[in-house]
Amino acid sequence: MREIGVARVGHAPADGPYRVLVDRLWPRGIRKVGAPWDEWLKDVAPSTELRRWYGHDPSRYEVFRQRYGAELASAIDTPAMRRLFDLARGRPLVLLTATADLERSHVRTLAAFLEERLRRDEGA
Repeated sequence: MREIGVARVGHAPADGPYRVLVDRLWPRGIRKVGAPWDEWLKDVAPSTELRRWYGHDPSRYEVFRQRYGAELASAIDTPAMRRLFDLARGRPLVLLTATADLERSHVRTLAAFLEERLRRDEGA
């Protein structure tokens, strides 16, 4: 069974699932040497324009989620998305973000998108 979890950068387990940072910007206060994740795929994060428009405003979340979903669908064949799909197919995975509000963040949308596409691929 496939596992795709989400966590904040500082709360992910040090061992276990493969950890992928999926933020466009490097998290403040984290050194690049010895970062607490296995890989950084910034190109699967929301576009700079969408991220700035959203600004973590809860009243914009539903529209943000729809727009980000459209961005993900149009980026399905990019190297970063192909890499993320390969990782999700092969092992338990944790998507990491520095965002404080996990419930209204891009990682929930990304995890749901991955799971739905992988289910669809398996059924095909």
